[in-house]
Amino acid sequence: MNTLVIGPGGNLSRAAETIRRGGLVAVPTETVYGLCCDGSNESAVDRLFETKGRPEGKPISLLVSGALQAERSCGYMTPAARKLAEAFWPGPVTLVIDRRPGTSDRLAAGGDTIGVRCPGNTLALRLAYMSGRPLAAPSCNPSGAPSAVDADMALGYFGGAIECVIDGGKCRIGVESTVVSVTRDGIRILRAGAIPEEAIWRAI
Repeated sequence: MNTLVIGPGGNLSRAAETIRRGGLVAVPTETVYGLCCDGSNESAVDRLFETKGRPEGKPISLLVSGALQAERSCGYMTPAARKLAEAFWPGPVTLVIDRRPGTSDRLAAGGDTIGVRCPGNTLALRLAYMSGRPLAAPSCNPSGAPSAVDADMALGYFGGAIECVIDGGKCRIGVESTVVSVTRDGIRILRAGAIPEEAIWRAI
């Protein structure tokens, strides 16, 4: 397979069409590159797990174009979740919310929650908006390897195995997002990341 590389000024319509057809696209965010597919397409999700070598039972978060898409397509945004979205989206905070019925069991690892994030990167936002799908988007790396922080790393990992890489240069932050559980059961910080914990609590 020839992997198409789309530069920062390139036409993203081919990448969006690739997503709609069930293909895999590496896309930059402000943290690290993500390896994306249509999160509502089970065969695409299966291929994502296989390509990454991702262990079964490990959940995958979704990239969305904003809080509206998160609530319509993914799950229930509590008042605390909405506050964090208003404070940090687009940006490096992943919110774990109560998932909507019909959301992929595999992405949720069979649980009742799903992670969602609106990335602070124009290319990733445009891809989520143009494809019209929430994007299943783990980090772009074979499981256990360092996350790709530029297009060359993404191609080194998956060139010839995926349809498309969107080259947005080097990621601005280079570390993973902060992950916060904001469900009906309460609020917990699950992973430290780009946004300090004290900023999370101040925003809530």
